Amino acid sequence: MIKVINLEDKFSKFDELWNPKIISRVDDYDVKIVKVKGELVWHDHKNEDELFYIIKGKFKIELEEGIIEINPGELVVIPKGKKHRPFADEETWMMVLESSKIKHTGDVITEKTLKEFEEI
Repeated sequence: MIKVINLEDKFSKFDELWNPKIISRVDDYDVKIVKVKGELVWHDHKNEDELFYIIKGKFKIELEEGIIEINPGELVVIPKGKKHRPFADEETWMMVLESSKIKHTGDVITEKTLKEFEEI
């Protein structure tokens, strides 16, 4: 069944940070939304690209060559194998498109690492 997804409604269903929720699928990719603040660990994804689209707030990604900032209405693709450390100084809402096979923090495991993603 084809359905229209209201992002505001989906974001209102959770408060936890760094815990992406699957809202749809496109072929072998998950469309996720997530609220973030603070930082995630340095990691990479050997076989998968990641797309981040910022809805609210400011998102930063530290790369080996410097920090990039992504603002509302902007998106960035982090290519597979690129080591990165995502962070946000304020609560930020974003949509993420990534392979359904992706590991949350690559091969790096921390207390924030998720083994599976919840659908909402």
